[in-house]
Amino acid sequence: MTQAPAPPKAARRRHDREIVALAVPAFGALVAEPLFVMADSAIVGHLGTAQLAGLGVASALLTTAVSVFVFLAYATTATVARRLGAGDLQSAIRQGMDGIWLALSLGAAVIAVLLPTAPGIVELFGASDTAAPYAITYLRISSLGIPAMLVVLAATGVLRGLQDTKTPLYVAVGGFVANAALNAGLVYGAGLGIAGSAWGTVIAQCSMAAAYLVVVVCGARRHGASLRPDAAGIRASAQAGVPLLVRTLSLRAVLMIATAVAARLGDADIAAHQIILSLWSLLAFALDAIAIAGQAIIGRYLGAGDTQGARQACRRMVEWGVAVGLLLGVLVVISRPVFLPLFTSDSVVKGAALPALVIVAISQPVCGIVYVLDGVLMGAGDGPYLAWAMLLTLAAFAPVALLVPVLDGGLTALWAAMTLMMTVRLLTLWLRTRSGRWLVTGATR
Repeated sequence: MTQAPAPPKAARRRHDREIVALAVPAFGALVAEPLFVMADSAIVGHLGTAQLAGLGVASALLTTAVSVFVFLAYATTATVARRLGAGDLQSAIRQGMDGIWLALSLGAAVIAVLLPTAPGIVELFGASDTAAPYAITYLRISSLGIPAMLVVLAATGVLRGLQDTKTPLYVAVGGFVANAALNAGLVYGAGLGIAGSAWGTVIAQCSMAAAYLVVVVCGARRHGASLRPDAAGIRASAQAGVPLLVRTLSLRAVLMIATAVAARLGDADIAAHQIILSLWSLLAFALDAIAIAGQAIIGRYLGAGDTQGARQACRRMVEWGVAVGLLLGVLVVISRPVFLPLFTSDSVVKGAALPALVIVAISQPVCGIVYVLDGVLMGAGDGPYLAWAMLLTLAAFAPVALLVPVLDGGLTALWAAMTLMMTVRLLTLWLRTRSGRWLVTGATR
């Protein structure tokens, strides 16, 4: 990170208040998202094994499809925060509207692809003959909600850029409650089965998108920002998102390689890997909340031309990342005897997971710094560097991970490789922040 004197106590307290005010609601919203899938699984699971298996395949496909477009939130947060920092609130909201129009366009394109190809995609993912019809039904109906899901991503980015993470929390919680109620009513009350679950989710997602649009549209009218689609603005939003798309796909490739390697190690190892990966993802929510605060705060400082404030905020968020990482690591170690029995009673699976969990615990401070610096550079609009850095990380991780089964390393070795991956990310991000090249000021980068 660029060398900067430690901020005075008053400045540290100001940064702490900003980080907490943004990160805590962001964490709540992040945790609410996977609860959608959990609620669907709990309700559909009582219909039968085939229905639950079909839901599992369709949900995995939908989650992957939507996660690819997470740049809609990240890129919009950075651009809106910059304009807010520059004092041009009208332009900030206008930029946010361009991101929302881009989300609608991408969502329509995804529907056009998924509806006719759903049977082939489900077959490609190996769904059984009994589960495939349910997977196709759920996938086709749920695909109709993808534009709403992408609008939610873009609108969330708008509000984060405006330093508002409380509204996304309220919308996420309301969406979860509506989703659970609609699913239960349509699946059992209306007797629609798995189709009812899909329709319930679509209605909840559309309601969330509508709530966001009301907030954004009211803000646009209040500040005189145009609501009409602007081709140049939409194109600029897409261009800003491409590097972050490359970054996201590279990260997904890392996770896919890790899962594929674990599958080659044996049934017990892949079972243990899935347990650990679920925990790793949960821990990531806590760290990602700080990163989201970083995106919003850094973008605002740089938009205002305050490089010193950006440096100090970056430094303080790194300290937060280390502290939260240490805390999470300790909690992982302490909770191991309680955590593992929640997922399995198989002693072989537990034996494979225990040492790997220690590796996960040790790596959490590193993960904390990585997530924070990733958020800082996103907030600075440094997407091209993040794309190249993640490609380099993938290139370093892949051969090491693929050697694990060859050398009989086991699951512990695989998660050591995952820690190596995070360490490479740490080095690339640390070198960039230390160089100061991310400190580009102004309303646009």
